[in-house]
Amino acid sequence: MNFPGTTVSLATGEIKSLNVILYDTPGIYSIFSANEDEMVSRDILLPQKSFNPISAILLVADAKNLKRSLAIALQYVEYDIPMLIDINMIDEADARGITIDFDKLSEIIDVDICTSIAREGIGIRKILTKLKSPRRAKKLVSYPDWINNFIDIISKLCRDSDIPPRVIGLLLLAGDKSIEKYLAEKFGQELAIEMQGLAADYRKEDIETFRALIVNLYNKKADQIVKDIQEVEPPRKNPHLMTFGDWCTQLHTGIPIAVAILVLVYLFVGSFGATFLVDTINGAIFEGFLIPWTSKLLEPVPSQFFRDMFVDPDFGILPTGVFLALGLVMPVLFCFYLVFGILESSGYLPRLSILLDKVFRKMGLNGKGVIPLVMGFSCVTMAILTTRLLDTKKEKNIATFLLLLGMPCAPLIAVMLIILEKMPFTATLTVFGIIFFQTFIAGFVANKIVPGQGSPLIFEIPPMRLPKPMQVTRAAGQKTYFFIREAVPVFILASLIVFLFDRVGGLEVAENVLRPITNNLMGLPEKSVQVFIKTIIRRESGAAELEHLSSTYTNLQLVVNLLVMTFLTPCINAILVLFKERGQKTAVLIMGTVVVYAILMGSLINHICLALGVTFT
Repeated sequence: MNFPGTTVSLATGEIKSLNVILYDTPGIYSIFSANEDEMVSRDILLPQKSFNPISAILLVADAKNLKRSLAIALQYVEYDIPMLIDINMIDEADARGITIDFDKLSEIIDVDICTSIAREGIGIRKILTKLKSPRRAKKLVSYPDWINNFIDIISKLCRDSDIPPRVIGLLLLAGDKSIEKYLAEKFGQELAIEMQGLAADYRKEDIETFRALIVNLYNKKADQIVKDIQEVEPPRKNPHLMTFGDWCTQLHTGIPIAVAILVLVYLFVGSFGATFLVDTINGAIFEGFLIPWTSKLLEPVPSQFFRDMFVDPDFGILPTGVFLALGLVMPVLFCFYLVFGILESSGYLPRLSILLDKVFRKMGLNGKGVIPLVMGFSCVTMAILTTRLLDTKKEKNIATFLLLLGMPCAPLIAVMLIILEKMPFTATLTVFGIIFFQTFIAGFVANKIVPGQGSPLIFEIPPMRLPKPMQVTRAAGQKTYFFIREAVPVFILASLIVFLFDRVGGLEVAENVLRPITNNLMGLPEKSVQVFIKTIIRRESGAAELEHLSSTYTNLQLVVNLLVMTFLTPCINAILVLFKERGQKTAVLIMGTVVVYAILMGSLINHICLALGVTFT
């Protein structure tokens, strides 16, 4: 189950590790409503031919709005189906000063409680583990005597029902058409009509009044639980922070603040992370110890092919897979997540949305479009998912297009900064200047072409806070860890594919076939083919390969290659999410446009720089 506004239709998927089918239902406010979303989420629990019997409920709660989520959980408890509750967006709750006692909540409801930051993939493995043995929750809500009397009668009339009598009784009193249809099919039309008449007699008042009554009971109980398990640190009325928050939204002060923040981010992530940390870790750990040690360890192995597969400096799994991921990407990524966490938890990002609202309207978006685009600097895949918070189809399509067209994700930025740090600052200015400039131009053109209307900016503005260092550091560490855990196997796979592809002569063939594009048009060396192959598998893997081969490139070629990698369609995960979120036709159109655009832009930048004598040296 989801929270309202995140899922608009029923979707299914298989969890292969558990050998189960997962049904993703629309988010709801109450199972007693006649709203279409509520009906979908409620009817799936009724025995029917079109679905397998539901064996467990995974309820995804919103950590920022726990009362609403717990009220829904208490309603689903009545179905007597094992349940697992996942409290999502705990990072956003932390940023709002919300502290939740998860152990106490588990004790009260008597089910396991998981926590997650879904957009970063944090907590997913624990959810899968707990789903193997979910528990039946306690029934905590008490009803008035007249409702209990009606349920007792239903219990006697529906002894052989597949659904608990409490649920049948409550849904009958709420006038639910689906339960009436189920009863007619299960017990016959005559008995179903009799029970409907009994419900009307006991209800006495109209259906809407009963729905309001029953929902109020669940909300009161949820409110009691939340008061026991949750503490909210009230925002401090710091006049300096309040004034600074106001400055961030005003044009004449907000723009200089944004520029200053951008410079500080570059100095910390680019100079400190990409230069000092990377050089220190690489020099002391990888180049100074691990690479020589592994080469010496594999010397006794008789097979040259096997030794090369692991330690070949150009294609080996360890130098170009594991060590690049841990030595290059990881330290810079951690720095980026630290900065992003500070901006997020301080309350600055919503104010940036207000500041840029007028600019984004020219691009067919409103200020809320800042959120998915900024999220794109963390992970394009998750950023595409966050386009759900936009209100219209036009806005979602434009935001998705801009994310795929030229939004470098955090791991790619990490390697980009390492490469650019070795060149004059004009190279950095050119790369990121072109990325930002073309984003606004592409958005302006898309606004003219894509049909539909925009929407007004309606946004919750949290108070400005001083970020808590321990929370920000812990969250950055978690995000970095989960990325590395997911990315290292992909880096290894990409290195192995390129190694084998080279050994069978595939790279040479690909270089010859693509030479008119890579060499003649974009002016890149032949080895750029293996960079693009790794880029298709995973963006940062291609960027790490480019850094590995950077000595064979000129500075101009590095700039062109970085831009082409940024403009190319991102990793496979993002492509899969693109098809799911936007549909096949829109996804193919966006992907085709992006690939052609990347090749044309790379060629154009190369020839313009050559004509102007720009070499970035």
